Amino acid sequence: MRPVDPRLLRCARATRGFLAASVVLGLAGAVLVVVQAVALADIVVGAFQGGAAPGDLTTPLLVLLAAATGRALVSWLTELAAHRASAAVKSELRLRLLRHVAAGRGGGGAADGGRATGELATLATRGVDALDDYFARYLPQLGLAAVVPVVVLAKILTEDWISAATILVTLPLIPLFMMLIGWATQAHMDRQWRRLSHLSGHFLDVVAGLTTLKVFGRAKVQVERVRSVTGEYRRSTLRTLRIAFLSSFALELLATISVALVAVSIGMRLVHGELDLHTGLVVLILAPEAYLPLRQVGAQYHAAAEGLSAADAVFDVLEEERPAAGTRPAPDVAAVPAGRAMVTLDRVTVRYPGRTTDALTATSLDLRAGETVALTGPSGAGKTTLLRSVLGLARPAAGRVLVGGRDLAELDPASWHAQLAWVPQHPHLFAGTVADNVRLSRPDADDAAVARALADAAADDIDPDRLLDEGGAGLSQGQRQRVALARAFLADRPVLLLDEPTAALDADTEARVADALRRLTADRTVVLVTHRRALLPVADRVVELAPGAASPQAAPAVIPAPRPPAPTPGEWILGIDGGGHGEAKEPEPPTGAAGEPPAHAPAPA
Repeated sequence: MRPVDPRLLRCARATRGFLAASVVLGLAGAVLVVVQAVALADIVVGAFQGGAAPGDLTTPLLVLLAAATGRALVSWLTELAAHRASAAVKSELRLRLLRHVAAGRGGGGAADGGRATGELATLATRGVDALDDYFARYLPQLGLAAVVPVVVLAKILTEDWISAATILVTLPLIPLFMMLIGWATQAHMDRQWRRLSHLSGHFLDVVAGLTTLKVFGRAKVQVERVRSVTGEYRRSTLRTLRIAFLSSFALELLATISVALVAVSIGMRLVHGELDLHTGLVVLILAPEAYLPLRQVGAQYHAAAEGLSAADAVFDVLEEERPAAGTRPAPDVAAVPAGRAMVTLDRVTVRYPGRTTDALTATSLDLRAGETVALTGPSGAGKTTLLRSVLGLARPAAGRVLVGGRDLAELDPASWHAQLAWVPQHPHLFAGTVADNVRLSRPDADDAAVARALADAAADDIDPDRLLDEGGAGLSQGQRQRVALARAFLADRPVLLLDEPTAALDADTEARVADALRRLTADRTVVLVTHRRALLPVADRVVELAPGAASPQAAPAVIPAPRPPAPTPGEWILGIDGGGHGEAKEPEPPTGAAGEPPAHAPAPA
């Protein structure tokens, strides 16, 4: 059990100031505790042993009242500082987490370690909010535990060394038991947090696919599944609470027995006249105060355990290494002469975090200026991963992606993305009008341009002023796909990446979209991922990818020419690259040993 997470000290400036304030306020509170104990002992001894009148006890009564008021003020200031520090740290952590994940997902790194969106959303909301108890309850008690026992024990030592020795021997037992119980509690809370993340991710997936589940009559099955996961989480919570209650009982019992030892020793010596009443009262009042801060730290640790587990998860995300983004401006690919290699994949291998197999294995491919390349192949062959590599969203584990002869890893992602239009397989539409979604890449576009883009994408049947909910709720999947295509038309970028643009369309709409794609691909470099043979006539070249497990010595495949005029037969011969991925290439003389780069590949930059 770590009293303070050092990463919070390093990453959150407000934490350091709050800890310093807690120590100062704790020291003031400890002095007031001693003053209050002495004043109370003076009043009791003066009234019952000295027979003093109430008027003679005015001074100690005022001191007692001032000490009590001062302790209340210190408690209020501590709580105020705790809540302000908590708000500052939560805001800082939440912003760091969101920026880190956004930079990782949009800048070419796996900044979230492949975590589900539901888990990340839980971390950014409930996880960060769980730090309230850590700052408002646990850390203030930790500050008191650092100074109150020392001040109290120093005062007791000046009054009665025997009682001070007894407290000094028994006091370390409380931190020892706290550590033992804390380890068990932390293990349970870590498991609890993982269950909550799993529940959040599962519930998010169910809500996102609720319409589809209802269509296929599977909604009730998922209700039972959510009920089962929720029940397991509830039972786990009760098990954790049992440990928390048991630990509180153990700490209270240990502190009570320790105070009882001091009280018995004082009582025996008072009976035999070895100790005066004033000293005995002061020691008896201060003895519980020496144990109280440590007991409260142990009790409040359970309230902070969820926050600590969530903070661990947050820092795990923040500390994951992300490749540094390049700084060189991307070359102007629109200036590359037609037919020249614009983007080159040089034996690119991609493996996602946590996977044991490559998503894309040793693939080489030239994307020439002004041509349309269709990527085909079975699911899992790496088509989408190849697009992500060109986008810079998936960093190669081996090989390079070259843009105009420059390594993509060295280029500024923003300057490269400004030249791309990307239509993913599941495009995201945000809450707003259809026109707002189409204008995403060109916010200054007028209504006429938006209407023209929708017409070009065969989406002129969709009202531009129609309001959509988050995720494009209110449109069919095919309509969402056409709105995303309209967005690409309006962007008017020199490089266009399309991932299954007609996967959710009927045959008639697909034919309209295919005609739109012919217009969209004119004078552009296009990479088109498709399983639909109806789109192949749009392409100048077809590249068939095979799963990485395919044999490097697989026989070449021959794909018929998809559109007139018919190319020469050699145009569609696929050379098998080392990892089992093919590249469509012109016939050329043998280049030597198997696995060497094709002769037409440009020299490395």
